[in-house]
Amino acid sequence: MGTAEERPGPERGEARTAGEEFEIRIKGRVGEAFRTAFAELAVTVNPPETILHGAGLDQAALYGILDRIQALGLELVEVRRLPGGRGGANGPGPARRT
Repeated sequence: MGTAEERPGPERGEARTAGEEFEIRIKGRVGEAFRTAFAELAVTVNPPETILHGAGLDQAALYGILDRIQALGLELVEVRRLPGGRGGANGPGPARRT
């Protein structure tokens, strides 16, 4: 009955993105009110961008952050996986730029 996609375990690739570090760049300065939406991230304002840094993010957490960015009407500039993460060759794909 169950397919490989329904079964937990390594065949589904569960552990391959755990512990990744990401840098997310947003156009403009994000004020204090917006920073509360990203409490789990380190926020650095480096005009003309705001840089969000997250460590230990899995793919679901990353997509959740990207959804919040969109819901808040912020302009995404870049998403980049930082070197040294545990994903290796099986980790997330190349950096996204918009």
